[in-house]
Amino acid sequence: MDQTNLYNAAAWAGPKAPVAAHAAVQPARSRIAVIDVLRGLIMLIMLFDHVREAIYVHVPLSDPLDAVHTDPALFFTRIATHFCAPLFVFLTGLGAWLYAHPASGPRSATGFLVKRGLLLVFLELVVVNFAWYGVFPPQTLYLQVIWVIGLAMIVLGLVHKLPTALLGAIGLAIIFGHNALTWMSFAPGTVAYDAWTLLLHRGYLVADGAVKVKVAYPLLPWIGVILAGYAAGPVYAATMAPERRRRILIAAGVGALLLLALLRGFNIYGEELPWTVQDSAIRTVMSFLALTKYPPSLDYLLLTLGIGALALAALEPRDNWLTRACATFGGAPMFYYLLHLYVLLGLQRLLVATFGANHGARYGVDHVWLVWLVALGLMPMLYFPCRAFARYKRTSKQAWVRYF
Repeated sequence: MDQTNLYNAAAWAGPKAPVAAHAAVQPARSRIAVIDVLRGLIMLIMLFDHVREAIYVHVPLSDPLDAVHTDPALFFTRIATHFCAPLFVFLTGLGAWLYAHPASGPRSATGFLVKRGLLLVFLELVVVNFAWYGVFPPQTLYLQVIWVIGLAMIVLGLVHKLPTALLGAIGLAIIFGHNALTWMSFAPGTVAYDAWTLLLHRGYLVADGAVKVKVAYPLLPWIGVILAGYAAGPVYAATMAPERRRRILIAAGVGALLLLALLRGFNIYGEELPWTVQDSAIRTVMSFLALTKYPPSLDYLLLTLGIGALALAALEPRDNWLTRACATFGGAPMFYYLLHLYVLLGLQRLLVATFGANHGARYGVDHVWLVWLVALGLMPMLYFPCRAFARYKRTSKQAWVRYF
């Protein structure tokens, strides 16, 4: 990749990272850039689901992953977006390791991670919730992915100085073990209930009043994912040979998918809802892939992180217009996230003003392919402001810029 894209790919990690990247040899360029390439790719995939939320949310479904009743096109649109949250959290942990281990020597990442985590929590509560519903305060305050990434970053910031192997072991223990805790429950209205809702049980912290508060992303599994990502950081050390890194990633990815095939194939462990043979091959596949995201089950994480590891191995040597475009999006993740939500909010209001509301107070389309078409059309529109912000981010001396 050229030096401009290299800088953009590494800039999020702080002021010292681009200097280290500039001095590195060509293989190190790719190892840093691929993180933003994959991050940007999953952010573009995420757009399909968020467009669905904007103009197709009226479809009467209790769950888009209902293998029995959901249209396959909608089901697989939703499945594709399953990769976004786990890979983004994993790459956040990996990027934190790179921040803490620049070429100049190890440094503390506590301040950067805690401050950025607090910023993300604030943005979720104020800016993101307004973007989803266009009113503030909303009737229900949803604690979603940005909130949980922020809290996971704070936890990582406080513990990242522990031995990397220990952090990796704790992360894997959480990922593999949290499904064994799903039987636990506590009486609503108790401190234990609130703590368990925050950690592992999706539900309401505040169920009554002018503003309800619902935890959509319980925290505990995501702590496991961010710790696993941090522990994977040495694979991207400058001293790691690219071919060895590729072998490690392929082995990890294939191993995760084989374990998924065993655990899910025989409905052994790692998923609350067993898969069953349906009336057609496509719906049987859908039943197999209908994995729990809230909170993320072990099988869900084996699928998404396993394919993510294979994607990292495959994308590292690639340098073309698509990877460069993805790196541009991935180099300004928070800017892109906020921008696309407000674009979709504006699009919904523009459609209502132009064509009128045809589904309650909203305007909606009647076919999934229109969701795909709108998402594809928005991508080039979002690219240019993201590229402009990425350029500003490279040159600005403002401290706040590196948090976006």
